Amino acid sequence: MHHFFLKDKSYRNLLFTTNFFIALGTVVYHYIAGWSWLDSLYFSVITLTTIGYGDFSPQTDLGKIFTLLYIAIAVALILGFFNSLMLHFNKK
Repeated sequence: MHHFFLKDKSYRNLLFTTNFFIALGTVVYHYIAGWSWLDSLYFSVITLTTIGYGDFSPQTDLGKIFTLLYIAIAVALILGFFNSLMLHFNKK
């Protein structure tokens, strides 16, 4: 059933954008915070999904500024995801 979503261009774009920002966050946190690749990926996913366990947090000003922007993007992506789902199911 999930392949039906992949036929929807807005959903595919959202999926690509989400993966791009997870990768971007992973790279940025790896170099700015000096975290391992796994910790950087973990923090990116936890932040992007707005779960925020609190076990990691950026300690530098640059890391904090990036995180503020990253969270704003996360909220926009989540809203886009729900909008895409709503549009998909309203077509049915």
